[in-house]
Amino acid sequence: MKVLWSEQAKDEVRHISDYILKEFGKKSRQNFMQEIRHAATLLETSPNIGPIEQLLENAPVLYRSIVVNRLSKIVYYIHNDIVEIVALWDTRQEPNLLKNNILTKQ
Repeated sequence: MKVLWSEQAKDEVRHISDYILKEFGKKSRQNFMQEIRHAATLLETSPNIGPIEQLLENAPVLYRSIVVNRLSKIVYYIHNDIVEIVALWDTRQEPNLLKNNILTKQ
């Protein structure tokens, strides 16, 4: 399947990546980006690998999520032959804020 990133998800990756670079250095940023690429590759070959995202189970589309690392996860849905990544969630944030952010942007 083809994996597409929403603008929101791209912005979140950039924001988190810049923060990691500033606070923890280049190597940590490289590791983070490698984890992101690995997760996206998994979604290309096994799009149903992520469980249904319970916070979004009443949404108009079936959202799933895949853990990238202990602090973040990718939220996505499948439409036809496309995996649409809609968000990179920082799991330390308030879940309902993140839920509202996704639902209002879709």
